[in-house]
Amino acid sequence: MGDTLAYKIIKAHLVEGAAEPGEEIALRVDQTLTQDITGTAAYLQFETMGLDRVRTELSVSYVDHNTLQCGPRNADDHRYLQSVAARYGVVFSRPGNGICHQVHLERFGVPGKTLLGSDSHTPTCGGLGMLAIGAGGQDVACAMAGMPFHMTAPRVVKVRLSGELRPWVTAKDVILELLRRLGVKGGLGKVFEYAGPGVEALAVPERATITNMGAELGATASLFPSDEITRQWLRAQGREGDFQELAADPDAEYDETIELDLGSLEPLIACPHSPGNVVPVSEVAGTPLDQVCIGSCTNSSFQDLALTAAREPDNLPRIEPGAGDDRTAQRPGRDGLGRCAHTGGCLRALHRHGARPAERRRDAAHVQPQLRGKDGHAGRALLPV
Repeated sequence: MGDTLAYKIIKAHLVEGAAEPGEEIALRVDQTLTQDITGTAAYLQFETMGLDRVRTELSVSYVDHNTLQCGPRNADDHRYLQSVAARYGVVFSRPGNGICHQVHLERFGVPGKTLLGSDSHTPTCGGLGMLAIGAGGQDVACAMAGMPFHMTAPRVVKVRLSGELRPWVTAKDVILELLRRLGVKGGLGKVFEYAGPGVEALAVPERATITNMGAELGATASLFPSDEITRQWLRAQGREGDFQELAADPDAEYDETIELDLGSLEPLIACPHSPGNVVPVSEVAGTPLDQVCIGSCTNSSFQDLALTAAREPDNLPRIEPGAGDDRTAQRPGRDGLGRCAHTGGCLRALHRHGARPAERRRDAAHVQPQLRGKDGHAGRALLPV
């Protein structure tokens, strides 16, 4: 019997225990991630261990949550986080660099590696084929000290994707559909592993949206295979050397299997007061809106933001209450153009409605921003202290 992708990575990092669902195991941690709400306590705990440097391959401290300065406390925390990063060999991401999950995906995520983060949405990097797990600050501090992470070996759920997303249906609707089916506790003690022909229809930022919100299912982690699409995306980031092909064995056995036809999905929305309270957008069309927030740990990729920037209000579709599945008259043109401050010029909408998946991936590869550190290298030296 072959291995699932999850257990391939688990076995490659196993320090203690038997790699069997339900067994207590300990895993070697390659990378850690903190943010400025949870990071201060984690680094205070790390300092008590008396080490002179972190012992992971890479540890990154992000300042992206408490960036509104209403007094001295946040600023004091940020000064501490910057100084402790310099002292112990941690990469420091300054305020304004971006949301930790997206930046880590673009700059540091590596297929086949393990990532432990003091944030529940750390599994975002599963979109690259990385076993990424959210944990408490003390667990992350211990990992930075070189200690293994103890956990219960998970059950693995195969989500077999087929078909392609229809116009105006996004990757967010994939994970919302799973939340509609399973609820917010449906993933407890499980890793969700995506497979099937539909995987090829999803770019890495779309995959990351799905793995990010696996946290709302209660899942330990979520994983996509590392394939040619992953290679192309890493090449666009200037990091093709980090690529390795990874997938489950053809004869791998799963604890559960879920079939999901991407072509059958419609736009969905989670209503108050739970991510599991999912209904079709058509059911709430016409609800007055007071505020709209664009970008989050789930949808903060350049692809998401460029799509928004490329849409002028006059071109947005109108979805009338009771519109159902007939959206033919509501589809915009294939090539929406708009202005984006990040490039100072016109951008082609990345999610070209009605375009083939290969065309969307090609567009995404051409517009990924290349951020560089002082030495001109894209990636590792991105965020000097």
